[in-house]
Amino acid sequence: MFILEFTGELPTTEEICVPENRLGHVSGGATLEYTPSYYTARDDLGVVSKTIITEEEATLKSGILTFNGETLTRLTETGRVSEDGNVRTVKIGGIKNSDRKNYVICFYVHDAADGDCWVMIVGRNEAGFSLSFAKDKETIIDAEFKCQPMDDEGTLITYIEEVRQNAAG
Repeated sequence: MFILEFTGELPTTEEICVPENRLGHVSGGATLEYTPSYYTARDDLGVVSKTIITEEEATLKSGILTFNGETLTRLTETGRVSEDGNVRTVKIGGIKNSDRKNYVICFYVHDAADGDCWVMIVGRNEAGFSLSFAKDKETIIDAEFKCQPMDDEGTLITYIEEVRQNAAG
């Protein structure tokens, strides 16, 4: 999973999927959810009806296995990081510290047989996080990025796939 601050333009997959933009390696995969809401208007006799989409919501959820203090600052809008020598300190909290940043998040799936795919969204983690340190289980941060429109068309999700001639489907 890769992340960059959103500056108004969506980067290419080659620009975002580089080591310095890695949010972390993922455990448990990722889930992309798209949920539309509809309104249906009907006449009194039930002869005529019209249904329109009224709103959309999309979220990308994933478990982040490898992380550090810099990762935490991208998962909360009130995070601040400082470094002194080889010590990194992250402070989280204080509504007045909100940076209101949105990020481009790219989830990359490597598939040697059928072709790679990328899911890109713009948003921020709105689920908070919890850190559980146990002697017999890895620590995973469950991030939930709520999608924001990424262009003037209102696009919430960009799904890119590599098309291979021998791939089924």
